[in-house]
Amino acid sequence: MEPPEDAEMLAGTDPELAATMGFSGFGKKARSFDLEAMFEQTRRTAVERSRKVLEAREREKEEQAEKELKSRHTDSSASASSATGVGSALKPRDTDSSESEDSSDEELTGPSMQSQTSVQGPVGGGDDDDDEEFIGPPLPPGFKDSDDDDTEEEDNNPVKKIPDSHEITLQHGTKTVSALGLDPSGARLITGGYDYDVKFWDFAGMDASLQAFRSLQPCECHQIKSLQYSSTGDVILVVSGNSQAKVLDRDGFPVMECIKGDQYIVDMTNTKGHTAMLNSGCWHPKIKEEFLTCSNDGTVRTWDVNNEKKHKSVFKPRSVQGKRVIPTTCTYSRDGKLIAAGCQDGSIQIWDRNMSVSNIYIIKILTSNVSRAESCS
Repeated sequence: MEPPEDAEMLAGTDPELAATMGFSGFGKKARSFDLEAMFEQTRRTAVERSRKVLEAREREKEEQAEKELKSRHTDSSASASSATGVGSALKPRDTDSSESEDSSDEELTGPSMQSQTSVQGPVGGGDDDDDEEFIGPPLPPGFKDSDDDDTEEEDNNPVKKIPDSHEITLQHGTKTVSALGLDPSGARLITGGYDYDVKFWDFAGMDASLQAFRSLQPCECHQIKSLQYSSTGDVILVVSGNSQAKVLDRDGFPVMECIKGDQYIVDMTNTKGHTAMLNSGCWHPKIKEEFLTCSNDGTVRTWDVNNEKKHKSVFKPRSVQGKRVIPTTCTYSRDGKLIAAGCQDGSIQIWDRNMSVSNIYIIKILTSNVSRAESCS
């Protein structure tokens, strides 16, 4: 039996075409689709599904409402039955009381039930009061519970007062970080290390990548030893392993560089600058243009930012025997009137800032087996 499509093709053969061309047709006819009918059927199917979903939701709501009504009805019936029981219990008591009033022989003795219940209080209330009351002998004066002591210790612990709820890790590089500096406002941080790099970090403009906005090598191939913002935060003192300290602005551009002294002059007072590696440096707390440096040439020098050709004053630490001592760290007093230097022999030597002739104090604080002071402030 031929398929229906072939039957339609044979039924629709054209005799004139067969006589002229020698064949009866051009093959199978293309199928036609009624798009409107298909859309209409799809729409009906969607409407039917939506109706079923809505009916199911309505059924669920009705079942839930019926359950709530049943539970309410059960509660009300239980309360009614309890009230009926109370009423039935009261009726015999009323009858007994009437009988007792009529008969003079039967008299009630003792307090009434109502007074007894009032004295005893509500059922279960006494147990709660007993639990709340303290059992045992009274505590001695000045006694404190251990929990209270722990709470007071936590409140007085200074470590708990440090706002360390948020923490980030800044990656300076792969080598040792040897210097840090935070500006007075706390908005920027500078870091330096043994990789000769100085990086600038801006907390306000930092994104999730936590990257420094600038990185440079101000002292070429010398390790960074000290970084410090000035009191106003507009310039930065950079102390490295060479003999010349540098001053940079907030964005890392050079402002001045200290001059290098003549290493062939014996008396270090007559040289214009340091002749050996620097060890430390700091800014004056009151005068924003002045800073202090110390070096392995055995001198502590003060400088002015506006004059890079020569130091302002020179201080030379000396041992008890009058020999030269190398200062390893230096700082100003809080008022800026005194200068202190920690020396390699374990002593701390202090001078008046305006008098560089002799020491005011020489303090021996370290034992003889310790060779140098690392820092002082």
